[in-house]
Amino acid sequence: MRNLAPAVVVRPRLSVIVPLFNEVESLPEFHSQLREALTALAITHEIIYVDDGSRDGGFDYLKTVAAGDDHVTVIRFRRNFGQTAAIQAGIERSTGELLVFLDADLQNDPRDISRLLAKLDEGYDVVSGWRRDRQDKLISRKIPSMVANRLISWVTGVHLSDYGCTLKVYRREVLENVHLYGELHRFIPAMASWGGAEVTEIPVTHHARKHGRSKYGISRTLRVLLDLLTVKFLGSYSTKPIYVFGFAGIVSWVLSFFCAVEVLAERFLSGVYAHNNPVLLLGVFMATLGVQFIMLGLLAELAIRTYHESQGKQIYVVREIFPNPVDASRPRRASRVS
Repeated sequence: MRNLAPAVVVRPRLSVIVPLFNEVESLPEFHSQLREALTALAITHEIIYVDDGSRDGGFDYLKTVAAGDDHVTVIRFRRNFGQTAAIQAGIERSTGELLVFLDADLQNDPRDISRLLAKLDEGYDVVSGWRRDRQDKLISRKIPSMVANRLISWVTGVHLSDYGCTLKVYRREVLENVHLYGELHRFIPAMASWGGAEVTEIPVTHHARKHGRSKYGISRTLRVLLDLLTVKFLGSYSTKPIYVFGFAGIVSWVLSFFCAVEVLAERFLSGVYAHNNPVLLLGVFMATLGVQFIMLGLLAELAIRTYHESQGKQIYVVREIFPNPVDASRPRRASRVS
């Protein structure tokens, strides 16, 4: 009886992660373009589509694609959790040494992947796409994006022209300690740079949207600005939150001290009694606020210790993965294409 050797699963060099939401009209053309670009690269690869709760039949199409292509895996969320959760799911289920992210709306060009990889080979850890000739509406998309990019660059100290471009390539090791939530996916280059990664950007092609409509708007820009405060806090005070809250508390106490000096000066120099002086009320308020800031800082210290010791909670719920990763009857492979 012949001995059958177990199937050898080759770890791909490249993982392409595609988050999507209601893009069924774009998927056939996009997948065709992506396969063509990867074939031209002649590199071992896998493609991971993350369906972020689409309701337009996109998962059914991708399931058909995955059934006929061993390079493709499809992850489906139970509901729409957002692009950050979709990217995090793709990272956790990818196996490649290099990770590429891009959108499925046909605005990113898969042929630019080769240019990003070539730049990465120059010694960089992260290469970000820059939509220099962006094909979007000026008022609702381009201007808010320009303002947000400059603000993010100023706050984080990592200067990129286009944080919002999904098309990026990373070495896996720079993402191993990155845990995403909210809208933090756009800040990955900054967080990677804080960890010592070499970050750069190159211009990439950007096409006008062909199908459907954009899921982003000015309200998203406002949410990004709020997340920027979180990123700055995590980058500067994630291990010592008492520094930021303690500093605010000390400032409040100093202001309270000056208010007390003012009250005493007016009492003895101008004859204004303390109970008639509104500065006394302001001083008491600042002193109380200082105590609250210090206590908040101590509570944040306890919370941050719990955060660093656990970090096991997922930010999404997966409905199904096709093909099933525990199905040994259909081993996945990553073969070199030519």
